[in-house]
Amino acid sequence: MQLVDHFRTMARNNAWSNHRLLDACGRLTAAELRAPRAGFFPSVWLTLSHILLVDGYYLDALHGVLANPEMDEAATPWTTFEELRETQRASDDRLIRFCEALEPVRLADEVVFDRGGGTLRRERLDRVLAHLTMHQIHHRGQVHAMLSDTSVAPPQLDEFLLAADAPLRAADLAALGWSETAT
Repeated sequence: MQLVDHFRTMARNNAWSNHRLLDACGRLTAAELRAPRAGFFPSVWLTLSHILLVDGYYLDALHGVLANPEMDEAATPWTTFEELRETQRASDDRLIRFCEALEPVRLADEVVFDRGGGTLRRERLDRVLAHLTMHQIHHRGQVHAMLSDTSVAPPQLDEFLLAADAPLRAADLAALGWSETAT
């Protein structure tokens, strides 16, 4: 498997994992979503908002746009869970489209980030994609742990890659409009 194929698979895994996690979070009450919890961002809502804000920051940079590095998870443009879910799905689709169009020769391209205060940072494109994937996994894990303290059981988030797990992901793939061969 080429590295580009790996990033394509991870972009789809990212979307599938977000779909599954957000389905679980969608069963929480508004109070449970915003209730104080242990984590870097002290609620399910703030952690989900952080994931989405950082996705936008990195995706903008991957598309050559210097995004504002100042992020306020408490002052996001989405105000309802459904708005957050729809925005996350659009962000996930944007990452999939980026990875689908990615050519191997571009993996060493430079991506420029605005770090605030007039500081620009440059990173290799392949490293940025790997980091974005790890960032997502890291914070989804925090939401997963937070769900353990709610009325909703945390979903299984590691059933995307293995052939033996195909029956366990079939309903989610159908909901996403994907086939097993498209993953």
